[in-house]
Amino acid sequence: DSQETAAVEPLSDVSLATAEQLWCTSRDQAVKLRMAEMGSGSEAPMTVHQMFLKTVKIYGDLPAVASKKEGQWVTLTWREYYQQCRAAAKSFLKLGLERYHGVGILGFNSPEWFISDIGCILAGGLAAGIYTTNSPEACQYVADNCEANVLVVENHKQLLKILQIKDQLPHLKAIVQYKDELQQKLPNLYTWAEFMKLSEEVSDERLDAVVDSQRANQCCTLIYTSGTTGNPKGVMLSHDNITWTSNAAGAMTGLQHGVECVVSYLPLSHVAAQVNDMWICMRFAGATYFADPDALKGSLGTTLKEVRPTSFLGVPRVWEKMQEKMKAIGAKSSGMKKRVADWAKSIGLQNLVPWGFMLANNLVFKKVRWALGLDRCRNCLTGAAPITKETLEYFMSLSLPLYELYGMSESTGPHTISWENNFKIMSCGKVVVGCQTKLDKPDEDGNGEICFWGRHVFMGYLNEPEKTEEALDQEGWLHSGDLGKHDKDNFLFITGRIKELIITAGGENIPPVPIEDAVKAEIAIISNAMLLGDKLKFLSMMLTLKCVVDDIGEPTDELTPEAVAFCHQRGITATKASEIIASKEPAIYKAIQEGIERVNAKAASNAQRVQKWVILDRDFSISGGELGESVSVRNQLLVFIGWFCLFEHVTEESSE
Repeated sequence: DSQETAAVEPLSDVSLATAEQLWCTSRDQAVKLRMAEMGSGSEAPMTVHQMFLKTVKIYGDLPAVASKKEGQWVTLTWREYYQQCRAAAKSFLKLGLERYHGVGILGFNSPEWFISDIGCILAGGLAAGIYTTNSPEACQYVADNCEANVLVVENHKQLLKILQIKDQLPHLKAIVQYKDELQQKLPNLYTWAEFMKLSEEVSDERLDAVVDSQRANQCCTLIYTSGTTGNPKGVMLSHDNITWTSNAAGAMTGLQHGVECVVSYLPLSHVAAQVNDMWICMRFAGATYFADPDALKGSLGTTLKEVRPTSFLGVPRVWEKMQEKMKAIGAKSSGMKKRVADWAKSIGLQNLVPWGFMLANNLVFKKVRWALGLDRCRNCLTGAAPITKETLEYFMSLSLPLYELYGMSESTGPHTISWENNFKIMSCGKVVVGCQTKLDKPDEDGNGEICFWGRHVFMGYLNEPEKTEEALDQEGWLHSGDLGKHDKDNFLFITGRIKELIITAGGENIPPVPIEDAVKAEIAIISNAMLLGDKLKFLSMMLTLKCVVDDIGEPTDELTPEAVAFCHQRGITATKASEIIASKEPAIYKAIQEGIERVNAKAASNAQRVQKWVILDRDFSISGGELGESVSVRNQLLVFIGWFCLFEHVTEESSE
């Protein structure tokens, strides 16, 4: 790695665009960087192109991206990848991409997704991922907001959405489809091959002039946050946001240049996947292997076993699915196998006895890691939503600790990170080196609003000065809206959200998340719990049962193996949620009530006890509107106004 350190540019070689403020909301403005005077945070700023070129010069022959074509992995080296990104940039210029105008990308993860994104940036545009689940109207909003000159779509299904709205996009000049043959020829619609061929008509000199004019404190990427109400906001990220954060996060977790590999399957329109799969890999010359589009329907396991990644990022639902699958297999194991596995898991959770650990490792843990395709994985990461203690302890018991991350689109992804020998269960880790955390207005227990400072903090929301001023205070601290506290070792624990605080009719402030988490941990059949009680006399709770999720993420009526086992233990043969709810199955309702009573026994005050509860017909989901892309239940409270009113009526009646 000596070559790498030798290649660090002195500050004097880096010119920044002039800027007066730490934030802006115009696409063509620059910002002042939150530079530290020395140490972490003082590194020379660089553009995406400078970071890319540095990797290509040192690691040009190593694999950069790989995808399956007819069952075989096809790889591009860093040098080939760089040439393709340059070609895409020239093609965008040929199609008339104007400076600081958008290229919207709508499709599943693939080399073409990356090449479109980076090609757009090299050509001076703003790369904007669009969720594949978006409706045509939602696509129209993003494309119009970023003034997209070009839209890149995966296939005919996504193309149809754009064709419905293209007349409402005055800046749109061309559409590119990167997979499958075109089902119809239309003006300004290109296949990927046709698009890439356009590059032949643009000179290197023209592209180089655009690349050389870019500065690290200018905008290059837009991440659209899912708004809980109203339209999403365009988070403006600068070159420096991306290049500095990628370096800081990778260095902190001990990534090695030229050896890392990851599997890309989470939506690239989300900041977590984009930074992990595309930017950190670029900074550390890692290889990105693209999963099949049906990854979350079951093929991800096969890809993991083929690739054996060194780092793997999963959202909680992915880890929960793995856990459910392994528990189901475990339940079918022979008595002896099960006893050995249970013994090994108890050792894994203690991790105290060296000889016992070595034996357990050889008998069980190695096999489990190998079966999951995680035998080379040093960083099993979880983020983007809260994960349960039960899931963390389950993987810990298999000697596969999950390292929690915490951050926002507005902090270019990570703000705190857990890593090997630096993690605690239920903590989301320590602040990225070179950044700072401030807990604003802390209470007597040390809980305050988590505020961020550092070079990872975004530029502002595109064309939204008021919303930018809500997120950033006068000094430039980013306010997260999350409540948290530090322990004595400076590990951060999230304790709730400011807007989530319930203020009862009696004036008591109640953070709902700890109570909801306690109920889920206490009652194994419960999937989601949501506390209600704002302006009411007492607390009520809506519960959902653990049900199998179908291929497109919709909860079904079928109970999970764990929920079925919960029923069997109580002599109930139900396999569907509706069977339990329709008859208000006494044994199950009694078990839930007893669980609630156990949680109430630990309540800090009478006001924090759950007095009433109801089971809803189906579990929460993103498509159902109860969950946002960030999987925060309470942020979608408006969906439940109807339920809320019903509850108010019921609880008022019963309290009289």
